[in-house]
Amino acid sequence: MRIKPTSQGLEIPWNDIETVLLDMDGTLLDLHFDWHFWMEYVPQMYAKQNGIALEEANTIIRAKIHSQQGTLNWYCLDYWTEQLNLPIAELKHELKHMIQAHPEVISFLQRLQTLGKEVVMVTNAHRDSLAIKLEMTEIGNYFDEMISSHDFGMPKENEALWQAIENKFGYNPASTLLIDDNLQALQSALDYGIQYQLAAVHVSPKLDKIDPKGFPAFESFNEIMP
Repeated sequence: MRIKPTSQGLEIPWNDIETVLLDMDGTLLDLHFDWHFWMEYVPQMYAKQNGIALEEANTIIRAKIHSQQGTLNWYCLDYWTEQLNLPIAELKHELKHMIQAHPEVISFLQRLQTLGKEVVMVTNAHRDSLAIKLEMTEIGNYFDEMISSHDFGMPKENEALWQAIENKFGYNPASTLLIDDNLQALQSALDYGIQYQLAAVHVSPKLDKIDPKGFPAFESFNEIMP
């Protein structure tokens, strides 16, 4: 059985799901922190360091980011530290007070734990970024495993990552659900054979909702609470 919409909401076969793979940024955590950091704070720091106008810095930063979209570099703090000659991890610490989980996230994670589901974070975030997010939220208390795609040298957009994770941690794709706001990650998981996908479309109250492009989708974790 696939996840399908009904008049009462999404029909999710929780009894058939043993493992829940969860993305972090945008899915569990409000994406505004990351958007503000990369689209506003980094250009400000780059303009200041290089003695150029903010508008020029914005153009440069956005072009550089766009050129790496869908690759591991896009998520790699070491890569951007080198490319921009800025201490990216240190700068993230300066804004860490902005990091927050979406409403109902902790209740959802607690419920999964109560039901005995295997709960695994799979994030494209760099380990340094993950550490900051775990420091500022309580989400880390509810995972059996926390995986950064950097550990495997490929992002979630690459279908081979799901095989590598299965080889190491032994989940069963036929009884696994992936919840993510990254449609390319959802598609690569579907192509690999992960049975269930859910798109988290409400990445931040301050940002536009995502078009799920046909994937089953939800806005609030209350909608999918087992």
